[in-house]
Amino acid sequence: MSATEFRPWVDEDEARRAGVTPDAFAAAEAEKWTKGLANWGQDGARIERLRNAAEFAIYTPGSSAGLPVSILSSFAAPPAAVRSDRESMAERAGATASSLLVLAGVDAEPRSREHTLLASLFAGAWSAGNDLDLATLIQQVQSPPFDKVGVVDLESFFPKKDRFDLAMQLNGLLAAPGFGQWLEGEALDPASLLYTSKGKPRVAVFSIAHLGDTERMFFVSLLLNQIVAWMRAQSGTTSLRAVVYMDEILGYFPPVSNPPSKAPLLTLLKQGRAFGIGVVLATQNPVDLDYKGLANTGTWFLGRLQTERDKARMLDGLEGAAGGSMNRAETDRLLSALEKRVFLLHNVHDSGPIVFQTRWTLSYLRGPLSRDQIRQLRGAQAAPAAEAPPKAAAASAPKTTVRSSEGRPQGAPVLPPGVQQYFVPRQAASVVPPHYVPVVLGAARIGFGDAKLGIDEARDVVYAAPLGEGPIAVDWAAAERLEVAAADLRQSAEPDATFDSVPAAGLAPKNYASWGKDFARWIAQSESLDLMRQRDSKLTSTPGESERDFMIRVQDTQRAARDAAVDALRKKFASKQAQLAEQLRRAEASVERETAQASQQKLQTGLSMGATLLGAIFGRKVIGAGTLGRATTAARGVGRSMKESEDIKRASENVDAVHARIKALDDEILKETQKITEGAQAAIEKVSLAPKRGQVSVQLIGLGWMPE
Repeated sequence: MSATEFRPWVDEDEARRAGVTPDAFAAAEAEKWTKGLANWGQDGARIERLRNAAEFAIYTPGSSAGLPVSILSSFAAPPAAVRSDRESMAERAGATASSLLVLAGVDAEPRSREHTLLASLFAGAWSAGNDLDLATLIQQVQSPPFDKVGVVDLESFFPKKDRFDLAMQLNGLLAAPGFGQWLEGEALDPASLLYTSKGKPRVAVFSIAHLGDTERMFFVSLLLNQIVAWMRAQSGTTSLRAVVYMDEILGYFPPVSNPPSKAPLLTLLKQGRAFGIGVVLATQNPVDLDYKGLANTGTWFLGRLQTERDKARMLDGLEGAAGGSMNRAETDRLLSALEKRVFLLHNVHDSGPIVFQTRWTLSYLRGPLSRDQIRQLRGAQAAPAAEAPPKAAAASAPKTTVRSSEGRPQGAPVLPPGVQQYFVPRQAASVVPPHYVPVVLGAARIGFGDAKLGIDEARDVVYAAPLGEGPIAVDWAAAERLEVAAADLRQSAEPDATFDSVPAAGLAPKNYASWGKDFARWIAQSESLDLMRQRDSKLTSTPGESERDFMIRVQDTQRAARDAAVDALRKKFASKQAQLAEQLRRAEASVERETAQASQQKLQTGLSMGATLLGAIFGRKVIGAGTLGRATTAARGVGRSMKESEDIKRASENVDAVHARIKALDDEILKETQKITEGAQAAIEKVSLAPKRGQVSVQLIGLGWMPE
């Protein structure tokens, strides 16, 4: 909160207009923000808690100013949950086709031949579970994998010459300078955007100010479709799982036209709540919003409206949403009287509108950021990892060159009968012939089980142990686990391969039986199934589930449990709150009544005293009984006035006492709520399961050839 920290972010033009130096302007902004936060009971410590609660990331699609993001995943086949829903598949394929055509500058409405062709290509590939990229899509535009569109012959529907023109327009995207930026960076995967690899929540900000209008529409549509696909793969929940917030919705959700972004936005508004997805849309002009979207929006925050037309539209919308129960004149008055940072809240769960003022923001409202400022926020790039030192040359050993005519190594070391050999495939294709090193391969199936955790899992593993000379030719403790299945091992070498010689122990068939027994014992002791467990929620990770996915599942479960506990707490104290509210109403009514009575009594006493004095001054010279009576009555009136004042005091004390009880109850509710919130900790412990007795089955033991 110092001037030094504000200085890089202040608007120097604004400082110039204010007639001060940027340094002085930064100092003034720092002081203003410090005081503003303090007035709302906030400080730098609260900002730090917010900053530590989640990871913040700024993505700049099509630019390297922020974190780059790749659009390739947007052309990938959606999850099985989406593929099984024909309507969802059609929506996603159509929206993706529309977005791509907009980016390519092709003026094609939905159901046009260009749109229909691309949507059919996407839907066909995705239905088969196949991914697409732009290059493959261009090839398929020229030579589609089908002969008919509907019942019409392909050539009649979309002649080859015209398809070539469309392919060239799409190819222009690939050839455009800078398009490579769209293909680099993180995948457009909502699960990765919302959580880190460790399961920590992430605030993912997409800055698209640097993009042109067509590029913005393209990216926004892709992102929204990815979110819809991810949403449909989630389980239903009553707890908030994520929030999609979009500022300046102008053009993306219009009431009349149908841009590619409209369909997924409407889907999120209609279905998001069932999956715990919240949507926040912001605009300065209410006519920017589709009426169907407004009808599916339960909460409206209305600030100062610029024109009477905007206000009339909002009043019409509110009246319709309220079902006729809204007082239009009163709402009109409230909207007209709104000040800066004051909003009118309409919530479908409340009986009427509420006027409130927003608190001071924790973030400095700098305004739009330039790409240089985004780079500054992103920070210095991580230094690239140092390259591994070159692998030491293998010890000199006789090598045999192989000329393969039938895929079988000829001229390789001759193996005696009984020795089975297997070739490990290379991870990456290469035109350079491989050089093979002999190892002992062992493959086994291992069973793991735990009834309490609900685990019954089988795992297939393949290990390669070095094969050497000496009394201990094979040491399984030095074995390496291979990322290959036993079924993927090959029976023949690649052409033109070279081989190391096989140690003598590897040429004795009887040794492999002994090594197989050692392998089974070693596997039973060294293999384990590592899982994660969260005791409070009684959740255990599934085999293969990443830490991030398990943390997300735990957090979702705990959040739902927390919400249920808070709801139960509200119901528990609801009757007490209602009782105290009624007591307060009665106490305040008593104060008003006693105050009114006291005012009346003071008036009567004043009149009586006045009459007594006038009688004494202008009446008979000798004070008679009437004058004495009036004086006595006036005196009694003074006494009653004093009594009424005491009644007001007692009634006010009663109000104060009720307020004190309300505060005590609020403090108790807050304390209980904090206990619930603080109790929901996602502490994760590791659980390791050893193989079940008798559940280690050796599938093969043999001589293996590992490519160097």
